[in-house]
Amino acid sequence: MKEKKISLAHGNGGVYMRELIDDIFASKLHNDFLNTEHDAAHLKLNNSDWAMTTDGFTVQPLFFPGGNIGSLAIHGTVNDLAVSGAKAKYLSLNAFLEEGLDITDLEIIVSSMAIAAKEAQIDIVTGDTKVLPFGHGGGIYFATTGIGERLKNLRLNHSNIQPGDKILVSGPIGNHGIAVMMAREAFGLSSDITSDSANIYPFVECLNALNTPEKIKCLRDPTRGGLNMLVQDWSRNTKLGVMLKEDQLPIEPAVASVCNMLGYDPFNLACEGRVLAAVSPELAQDVLQLWRELECGEQASCVGEFTCEHKQVVMETSIGGQRILQALEDEPLPRIC
Repeated sequence: MKEKKISLAHGNGGVYMRELIDDIFASKLHNDFLNTEHDAAHLKLNNSDWAMTTDGFTVQPLFFPGGNIGSLAIHGTVNDLAVSGAKAKYLSLNAFLEEGLDITDLEIIVSSMAIAAKEAQIDIVTGDTKVLPFGHGGGIYFATTGIGERLKNLRLNHSNIQPGDKILVSGPIGNHGIAVMMAREAFGLSSDITSDSANIYPFVECLNALNTPEKIKCLRDPTRGGLNMLVQDWSRNTKLGVMLKEDQLPIEPAVASVCNMLGYDPFNLACEGRVLAAVSPELAQDVLQLWRELECGEQASCVGEFTCEHKQVVMETSIGGQRILQALEDEPLPRIC
């Protein structure tokens, strides 16, 4: 790392965060199980295949349209296991509470966490609580660890991706980032935009049911850094280019309007209830048909493909031109986690 001090950009899902992970954590903590290219570690326990993930949650405000930090913590953990090809079974929870937090707010947040866990059919089986002095905790921070059983018909790895493979997204992008920003900032604007925070396991479960592991190459959820940084990672890891089609990207009109007014790029905004899949071209329409039958999957779309013609992420614009999407470096606005 060239930088001598940690900045917010080291946590935005972009280039600086990748350098932080690779140059410090991964290099010093390296072992056979640690793989920074996936959202979970793959483990063998009692001759069964399991996955294990961990995550931290620090969103402001704690409540936003469509959810709060409690439901977000459950969805985020379950989703990291899902895109690693596993069904979440058990979670641990660490709660860091700031002095002065309203007990009523805490009860509402934990209740929403319980509802989200029940809907995902998981149990929170252990945890820990710490109280931080006023001014040190942002209200609430959560840290979670989840373990889940790996699905038999999904063996996901970006090394399986080939030129011509299609890139699919399960629904509109940018909703979570804009919903949190609108709840936090005083722009004098009003909208009905709600976060997409949700359990994405049903989208993964139906792919497992297809029983075509060789055709479903890789899954990810576009959280920090959004869709852009996810495909940047895929391009870097596979040494292939990515061609995206702007007119096929599902972006709700209200989200597009806010982004246009305030100068935000929806491609860099986090989603908390979407799946991005790399699949063989002959399977793409079957996946889209399955996804579109699921709740919140009506706008599932094929948004691009991998190519060996270049090694960049290129957007084919709606007016027929092309522009290169750069990997995220500076801290994007809004900061949502």
